[in-house]
Amino acid sequence: MAVRQLADWLDADEPERLLLETSGSTGLPKRVLLPRDAVVASARASARRLGSQGRWALHLPTSYVAGVQVVVRSLLAGHPPVVGAWDDGGVPATYTSLVPTQLHRMLRDPGEAAALAALRAVLVGGAGTDPALRADAEAAGIRVVATYGASETAGGCVYDGVPLDGVAVTLGTDGRIRLGGPTLFDGYLDDPALTAEVLVDGWYLTADAGRLDEDGRLRVLGRLDDVVVSGGVNVPLPAVAARLREHPDVEQAEVVGVPDEEWGHRVVAWVRPRPGASPTLDGLRAWVAGPHPRSWAPRQLELVAQWPLLGNGKVDRLALARRASGGSDA
Repeated sequence: MAVRQLADWLDADEPERLLLETSGSTGLPKRVLLPRDAVVASARASARRLGSQGRWALHLPTSYVAGVQVVVRSLLAGHPPVVGAWDDGGVPATYTSLVPTQLHRMLRDPGEAAALAALRAVLVGGAGTDPALRADAEAAGIRVVATYGASETAGGCVYDGVPLDGVAVTLGTDGRIRLGGPTLFDGYLDDPALTAEVLVDGWYLTADAGRLDEDGRLRVLGRLDDVVVSGGVNVPLPAVAARLREHPDVEQAEVVGVPDEEWGHRVVAWVRPRPGASPTLDGLRAWVAGPHPRSWAPRQLELVAQWPLLGNGKVDRLALARRASGGSDA
């Protein structure tokens, strides 16, 4: 149904703008209005960066922009997407798009890993791609392309730190990532105030902090507001999570802050161990304190086998915070 609707939308003379909700991974979802020109510009720029068009395998929900773009890229290449599989009637897919959690799971399945390795490329976005995950995928023969973008930019618009053709990237004085170009949205439905706040002089002001490396590649550092005060010290949660993911006993990690009477906020590490490993709180605290201030180290460790996920496959960090503080998701 969604594939047919998007095909009709692409063919329409004067289509309505596409209405999509953001994932709501860090708060209330927003309703994004995307013109067809922005969606098509993104899809065509993606094909140029990847080196070719091709048939795409759809393993993401089409209620989110990443799933929409899988369908659109495939249709513009002249093929309906392969839905929930890797080939359809003997016609294989050549590309797919996943979130990191999906890639983690598929790497554990030899058949799925082999299917991914047979593709020309696997786009991975929606959250930061851990270096260890990327290394594991590439060791399995999978070509990973890490993407950065948002619903407001018609999906990923920066591939492996390099903006797609026509996309502009700059940083504000506070390190805020600002994105411009033909893939931008028109605004939020029924929210002109928020639209005016983030669409400024042709730029989309993201909620993320970043830096540009010496070669001009964008390095995403995490959300500007993803900092908690614990014991009077500012703790950047993405930096703590990134360090935990480098631990040899850790397969995946997320870090949240929860209110605490003693510390103001308590830093909680949610960790899925590697098979056979048993990481401890003391060990992980020492690991974080190696390159960072010890005050950044987590004060609570929760081991997890199954992550709570949003509809688009991202880890539901708000649910983790509720669980850590004894909320209803526990």
